[in-house]
Amino acid sequence: MKVRVWGARGSLAVSGPEYFKYGGNTSCVELRAIDEHLVVLDAGTGLRRLSDSIGDNVSRVDILLTHFHVDHLFGFGFFSVLFRPDVEVHVWGPSTQTMGLRARLNRMLSPPLFPVRVPDLPSRPILHEPPVGTFELPGLEVTADLVSHPGRTFGYRLDDGNGTVCYLPDHEPVLGWEQIPDDPEWVSGTDLAAGVDLLIHDAQYRDDEYPERVGWGHSSTSQVVAFAQLVEARHLLAFHHDPGHDDWELDAMWEKVEVPEDLRLSVAAEGQTHLVGA
Repeated sequence: MKVRVWGARGSLAVSGPEYFKYGGNTSCVELRAIDEHLVVLDAGTGLRRLSDSIGDNVSRVDILLTHFHVDHLFGFGFFSVLFRPDVEVHVWGPSTQTMGLRARLNRMLSPPLFPVRVPDLPSRPILHEPPVGTFELPGLEVTADLVSHPGRTFGYRLDDGNGTVCYLPDHEPVLGWEQIPDDPEWVSGTDLAAGVDLLIHDAQYRDDEYPERVGWGHSSTSQVVAFAQLVEARHLLAFHHDPGHDDWELDAMWEKVEVPEDLRLSVAAEGQTHLVGA
């Protein structure tokens, strides 16, 4: 299974040399278990970059949306596959008690926000509410569950039979607790992330920033390392960087973090590729 990062910011960052190493685009990750099938995790501005890399052999695309905050949706209308009638497109995302997935997408993809409406897209995307549980995609078993973040938010676990990936880009594991407790029952997302080969997880704040941002739905650097240890993840990919943290600050942040020897750590950067279960 191949995982490629196309956007790793929590909100659009200013472009320039200070954002060259990690990039300034918002959340978007490509996952491929088989060549002709593409899974897209969130539709941030990185989705526009992903559009340029898709070959003619792709016959199906599944877009898994975690939630409807705009930094995870900015790129949706600019995804080239939506304008290809030869590709089968499925969109998975949460509804609310008052508004279904189609209505939520229509709100964003319609005037005055966007000139093309969802029903007018040549791909005629098929919309799904993810079940809380497991469902099948080509070559993959996907498990979805609700996690701790403002608004209705899903996390995803993907298993191709050789390796596992957990995607938790916006996640506050224990609301208001600076330290992660040892009991998984008190911690959001542990079932999804248990024993995964690659954990892609929110790591937006320095430890000193978190106390002023309790309840915003994000994690600090030490919290995400503790969460990775709790679930016994093999490889942590720190994700959803604060737009105010440039390359130098991100480097300095992670140089100070103590990482246990049995945990591999990577800091997500645009264009970065990881092979899982290879």
